[in-house]
Amino acid sequence: MCISWCAAGGKETMTWTLVLVLSAIAYACKVSGLVIIGGRDLPEVVDRCLNLIPAALVSALVVNSTIGVGDGIVVDARAVGVVAAVLVAAKRAPLVVVIVAGAAVTAVVRAFGFAP
Repeated sequence: MCISWCAAGGKETMTWTLVLVLSAIAYACKVSGLVIIGGRDLPEVVDRCLNLIPAALVSALVVNSTIGVGDGIVVDARAVGVVAAVLVAAKRAPLVVVIVAGAAVTAVVRAFGFAP
């Protein structure tokens, strides 16, 4: 699959032009917020909503990488590990303990073949 403005030949290639154009677009998106808002303070409601975006984004990424495979949904050892990590996190354990617990449960489930 070759992007229409990349080198011909049917190979997957990426040109420096594409990299630079996408970099400029990303930079413009990031700078536009600073230019529009400037030094002004946001309303309290908007500020509270913006503070929730990172948690929602991380949650979406975790769910997508845990049960999303292509166009389908697969529940396997990864999902069991995430559930275990969430339960440990609910007990207010340190982050390292949460990560180790999730990885350990996933490894045990895979080792004993409990999940498909």
